[in-house]
Amino acid sequence: MTKSLFVLLALLPSLTFAAPFSIEKIAPGVYVHHGQHKDLAPHYGGDICNISFVVGNKGVAVIDTGGSPAIGSKLRKSIRKITQKPILYVINTHVHPDHALGNAAFKQDRPVFVGHSKLAETMAQRKEIYLRNQAEWVGADAAGTELIPPTLAISATDELDLGGRTLRLTAYPVAHSPSDLSVLDTSSNTLWTGDLLFIERTPSIDGDVPAWLEVIEQLRSVQAARIVPGHGSVAANGGGALDDEKRYLTTLLADVREAIKHGRSMEETIASAARSEESKWLLFDITNRRNVARIFPMLEWE
Repeated sequence: MTKSLFVLLALLPSLTFAAPFSIEKIAPGVYVHHGQHKDLAPHYGGDICNISFVVGNKGVAVIDTGGSPAIGSKLRKSIRKITQKPILYVINTHVHPDHALGNAAFKQDRPVFVGHSKLAETMAQRKEIYLRNQAEWVGADAAGTELIPPTLAISATDELDLGGRTLRLTAYPVAHSPSDLSVLDTSSNTLWTGDLLFIERTPSIDGDVPAWLEVIEQLRSVQAARIVPGHGSVAANGGGALDDEKRYLTTLLADVREAIKHGRSMEETIASAARSEESKWLLFDITNRRNVARIFPMLEWE
């Protein structure tokens, strides 16, 4: 064995290799990249949510851009491998950094940036903390990060024409977050929910749980052929996935209310609330703890 080969073999255990940036075609003209199931925490890498694009006769709409310009750039390169049509729209389903901090990768395309009517305000409120945390979250990939607010704000419903296919956008009151937007491709009957729906991964609360439960019923009424959640696998049976999320949120709400009724502390409640759901979800301990800590003070004042 040569000395150089010996050195290379010795280094192999310490080397890390980037996973390929894969794209799945889920319907004609509809593509999804699935993020990893990691917590949004230091060194998470920026690639934990589902990001997508839809190709029409006139051009392309991007739906969420990932957690860094580097991830957004990978998505853009994937688009260019499939089509050279112009990127007309970049849609953010909500404000969270894992979904929206890849926007800068698309500035060169001069798209219309699209989001909820509350998205610009929410971005402005969170800009300082998101940009401050970005280097810790994604390291060198933070370079060039911007929070780019929508140039087209959706307050109720609106439609985008891609040529031969229409995207129907719906804005919701505070539910998962203060700025939730769903997207329905009427051509393929594919519904993007953003984080209004989690599959496999524990739902994360940054809004109002009772309102979120109402929105779940609105999403159920769409009767889409397939649903692309904010996190997790594409679901053909959207009703089943919505049922799972509804069960978790309903259980969490009931358990926290019961704990408050009996005078238990927040820490005691964190240890007990929604434990019947623990085996059913990924990242349960850390996400459920945050959820209890968020809703406990709100429910104390009911």
